[in-house]
Amino acid sequence: MVKKTTTPSQNGSANGPIETLKTVYDFMTANGLDSVEIADDGAQIKLVRRKAQTVQVAVPVPVAAGGAAYAASAAAPAAAHAAPPAAPAPAGTAIKSPMMGIFYRAPSPSSPPFCKEGEAVKPGQVICMIEAMKVFNEIKAEYPCTVLKYLVENGKPVKAGQDLILIQR
Repeated sequence: MVKKTTTPSQNGSANGPIETLKTVYDFMTANGLDSVEIADDGAQIKLVRRKAQTVQVAVPVPVAAGGAAYAASAAAPAAAHAAPPAAPAPAGTAIKSPMMGIFYRAPSPSSPPFCKEGEAVKPGQVICMIEAMKVFNEIKAEYPCTVLKYLVENGKPVKAGQDLILIQR
């Protein structure tokens, strides 16, 4: 809140205090400053510049094993050389967190989630957010897919590389 108003002749701007604020903001942007505080004759103002960051995550695509990858030998007895059963592969592909932060399924507590389990999403559609240092980073779908399951609860901390959402192409 500005407690003191000035006239154009006092602040050197032909358009008044708003133009001065725009000039200060442009200065902040040009010099990479996130905030600035100005005090003059008891009046004080603080300008804070915040910008949302968008993070796009490339999701690895599972490669199906070909028929030539496994060939049983007719000469070897099947029972003697039986391999232990492999663990079942997950039913989809996991989207991993690109950073450490807090996981959110919706833009605000009172808003509906970006998408629901079983819902088809389009490329570029926001599917969740990660808050890191008071900056909300959008995680977007790289390609058309279906959300199979959320692996993290809303509002819970996540680590970089942690699986967030299970999807299917």
